[in-house]
Amino acid sequence: MTVLAIVFVILLLLNMPLAFVVGISALTFFIGNSDMPITVAVTKMVYSTQSFPLLAVPFFLLAGNIMTECGITRRLFDFCNISTGHMRGGLAHVNILLSTLMGGISGSAASDAAMDCRMTAPEMIKRGYSKGFTAAVTAYSSLITATIPPGIGLILFGFIGSVSIGRLFAGGIMPGLLMCAVMMFTAWIISAKRGYGRSREKRATLKEFFKSLIDNIWALLFPFILIIGIRFGFFTPSEAGAFAVIYAIVIGKFVYKELSNDKIIEALRATVMDNGMIMLIIICSSIFGHVIIYNQAPQAIAVFLTSLTADPIALLFIIIVFLIVAGMFMEPTVNTLLLTPIFLPIAKSVGIDPVHFGLIMMTTITLGSFTPPVGVVIYAVCSILEVPLKDYLKESLPFLISVLVLVALMVIFPQIVLFIPNLIYGV
Repeated sequence: MTVLAIVFVILLLLNMPLAFVVGISALTFFIGNSDMPITVAVTKMVYSTQSFPLLAVPFFLLAGNIMTECGITRRLFDFCNISTGHMRGGLAHVNILLSTLMGGISGSAASDAAMDCRMTAPEMIKRGYSKGFTAAVTAYSSLITATIPPGIGLILFGFIGSVSIGRLFAGGIMPGLLMCAVMMFTAWIISAKRGYGRSREKRATLKEFFKSLIDNIWALLFPFILIIGIRFGFFTPSEAGAFAVIYAIVIGKFVYKELSNDKIIEALRATVMDNGMIMLIIICSSIFGHVIIYNQAPQAIAVFLTSLTADPIALLFIIIVFLIVAGMFMEPTVNTLLLTPIFLPIAKSVGIDPVHFGLIMMTTITLGSFTPPVGVVIYAVCSILEVPLKDYLKESLPFLISVLVLVALMVIFPQIVLFIPNLIYGV
């Protein structure tokens, strides 16, 4: 394990892609280990891909890419502008609300942030918003995709931890909406202080609002159709992914009539690339996880943490600190696959509901993508918008504080997460 840890840190410092960092460092444990031949690693890598629930990942990725190609993103932008453009700092609110609605489509914080960088952010800068503030709003609003269904992270957590994906999807609705509200409140305070203007001169009329709502109803209903379908047994989470693809094609081709064959091919190309990256991480993480379990690391960590405190709330805060730090160095998918088998059993042992823990874990792990030194989202946003890192860090502090306050409330009041799953599925 010592050699594995050293190799892991060295490769991480050399800025090697994380999938290879995880895979190569794990393989060093098998080299020269007579009790653990290299064939075990190969078997584990292959076996990790043989999972029916994992079919949900490529299906939801494809559905999201098709929805983006067929003009849903543009329509959602118009809907957000009609809904919030009249408020002080209108475009900042449009940015945040768009991320909330896109969370049910993209399922990825990095994808959502990249989309906002090209759609909302340039207009914000043109209208006088500081580059640092624009980058902070664009980055942190994409955190909402970690909770709004059908987030890819929630699917992976459910798969690794044997937790109901339907309950996770339902549990993510309330935290996602609250995160949207908290961020909009933060943006409103900053915008009012600095005098940032509105993107619309006056509030939209009810006629304008309902017309835009009808135009976007198929996109807005998408997450709820999935949850209802899973709840009442119309399809499993994996089958829900296949349904999502058919749904996206039907809406794009026959309702909005913007989905051409070329756009379908482009969506397939993007999905193959995204899925290849995720599956490589899953394959490499499987052998790393096997080594961790073989060396009884989860048990050792569990004994250590429970020796500090047996109080569920205090234990959750300790785990959250660890998850945020881990998120600073590795991307969310890797952390989900590696840390779920370690921390979920600890949480369950002190009576923490796995759905409650899953939403907190995904939020805090994804939060690491917005902080140095290895924040995937911040470097993407700062690079696209040409924003100095120091400007981003200064402007992002209010949003970081607001998110941490919300996470603390989620810890103290589990019903924020569990109210809707218990309402739909029963206690």
